[in-house]
Amino acid sequence: MSEKAMVLDEQAIKRSLTRIAHEIIERNKGIKDCVLVGIKTRGIFLANRLAERVQQIEGKEIQVGEIDITLYRDDLTKKTKDEEPLVKGSRIEANVTDKKVILVDDVLFTGRTVRAAMDALVDIGRPSQIQLAVLVDRGHRELPIRADFVGKNIPTSSSEKVVVALKEVDGKDQVSIYEK
Repeated sequence: MSEKAMVLDEQAIKRSLTRIAHEIIERNKGIKDCVLVGIKTRGIFLANRLAERVQQIEGKEIQVGEIDITLYRDDLTKKTKDEEPLVKGSRIEANVTDKKVILVDDVLFTGRTVRAAMDALVDIGRPSQIQLAVLVDRGHRELPIRADFVGKNIPTSSSEKVVVALKEVDGKDQVSIYEK
């Protein structure tokens, strides 16, 4: 794969997350009964960054959790029998029942990851509402799922790949499009 274009640099990612934090606060009329839940792996780092921005804006902490969707994926049967799924574990200390849960992920593509996250979340508790915040929406949905909060819409072809790099995992903040 070769890099076709860098679409978000570090500053653009910061601005997008700040805007999303403001939108979350505005839509929910504050952060009362709200919980951010990052979808492993990069979603948790984005959720933590959003929590920091919400704290700066509202002066109050918002609870953050992380969810592992490995066992909820609908493509587990496609893996060979020798491949065991790597379960990283979920950690949600807040009771999500009757809360507004904002799922956070890096890229919204087919919608299957979000569906799996919603299934995993409902096994933990029954939120009053589930919202979705993503850094990038690249289109090509296979399920009727849309994000409530989007950092950037990036129309892509099916032969392209959107790669989100975050300092916590990759040593830099950047979103790029690669050609297969």
